[in-house]
Amino acid sequence: MGRSFSCGALWALLTTWLLLAGGAGGKRGRPNIVLILTDDQDLVIGGMNPMKKTKALIGSSGASFTNAFAVTPLCCPSRSSILTGMYPHNHLVRNNSLEGNCSSLLWQKFQEPFAFPVYLQKQGYQTFYAGKYLNQYGHPKAGGVEHIPMGWTHWQGLVGNSKYYNYTLSAYGREEKHGNLYEEDYLTDIITNRSLTFLEKLSRPPFLMVLAPPASHSPWTVAPQYKSAYPTVRAPRDGSFNVHGKDKHWLVREAKTPMSNTSIDFLDNVYRMRWQTLLSVDDMVEKVLGRLESLGLLRDTYVFYTSDHGYHTGQFSLPIDKRQLYDFDIRVPLLVRGPGIEPNRTCVEPILNIDLGPTFLDIAGVNASLTSMDGQSFLPLLVNQTSHSRWRSDFLVQYTGEGSTSKDPHCPALGPGVSQCFPDCVCEDAFNNTYACVRTLGSLNLQYCEFADAEDFVEVYNMTSDPHQLLNVAKTVDPSLLEQMNQRLIKLQACSGASCHS
Repeated sequence: MGRSFSCGALWALLTTWLLLAGGAGGKRGRPNIVLILTDDQDLVIGGMNPMKKTKALIGSSGASFTNAFAVTPLCCPSRSSILTGMYPHNHLVRNNSLEGNCSSLLWQKFQEPFAFPVYLQKQGYQTFYAGKYLNQYGHPKAGGVEHIPMGWTHWQGLVGNSKYYNYTLSAYGREEKHGNLYEEDYLTDIITNRSLTFLEKLSRPPFLMVLAPPASHSPWTVAPQYKSAYPTVRAPRDGSFNVHGKDKHWLVREAKTPMSNTSIDFLDNVYRMRWQTLLSVDDMVEKVLGRLESLGLLRDTYVFYTSDHGYHTGQFSLPIDKRQLYDFDIRVPLLVRGPGIEPNRTCVEPILNIDLGPTFLDIAGVNASLTSMDGQSFLPLLVNQTSHSRWRSDFLVQYTGEGSTSKDPHCPALGPGVSQCFPDCVCEDAFNNTYACVRTLGSLNLQYCEFADAEDFVEVYNMTSDPHQLLNVAKTVDPSLLEQMNQRLIKLQACSGASCHS
């Protein structure tokens, strides 16, 4: 049985091991790093249930984090945060469009030079990337497929957003088109196979390998062998499922409750296909770790498994998407195994996706505090170099809403400014679905959010008594607490570097 306690309480032998192995911070024998980054994979509504091999090979052989979060619930801003270790207000990627700075020329000029692979490459790491990078990567207005982001020696980047077939890769800066044959084109398997080839041809460690499969993002195209999996699975009916968000911001209040049978059938089918696509990722984990083991590399390799953000299927009667402030959209899976990490650990510290980059730098012997990163390395939590009491107790969540200037054909009555609308006129986003939140964990377990809209709407949740965020207590909570949270939010929105975790 695993144990649930602070990861700061590791045994002293671990430090000795790192010294002998020349571990993090050493000049010789630096560990390898593998990051497997899925797309839209939730934690709160069962997204890890299909990952039996992953949980056994990484979680049971290392640490599982129960409080891991994305600092923004949308692909391009979140992935930009992972790459740079920065909050969105510092890397300035607002949404998935070029106009929102997603993989734009400005991003390439001012942010890519400070992404974590650049630092590792300078430390002598061979660096390999395969799969989805940023949603607008490869756009003709942003350098096309010829642009290879700084820091990557081996580059197999997906052009555009997640697909499983009929996509284009930038293979070392050359256009490589793929069709719809499973054996030759299924993207999750292509990423797996090319990562295995990279490992086989590896001339020397250390290496950094990032694998970014399309699952479990739409269009949820399932590998042939898994099309009949989970025939009776449906979206969970507990918590906030099919509940009206009567005290939420206006966009959530617009959702129809109860949902129509058609909508529920649709989201149930999506939920099932999401699980089915993840089975190929589970195979990826098994094959990659198996190859690392057969090559004698596994014991010297840190393996991280996480997602860019969460997801929802029917929570507060929103059919399918992300983009909301609630735990189901911002909480993510995070499993880590590697040199000296005790098996079957459950870690409770709040870890953010902006902490991944600083952790990779720490493993490679680079002092992340000398960079522009807002996150902090959580390697010390695993190797007993710091006290749990000195870890952060709160953090910032930010999102900039997207809305069309023209009326959506599905929802003309709502007027312009909405997007991601369904035929029953439920819209998942809008230009004023723009918010910033303070999320606290520990003795004070709260979420406080302010919207940039005409109402200056505020949502506050007691996450201890109301983990499903059913009751907005903004109008009943002590005003002094609201003032305290407002001041903390102001400070976090202006933070940079170390001030973001002080």
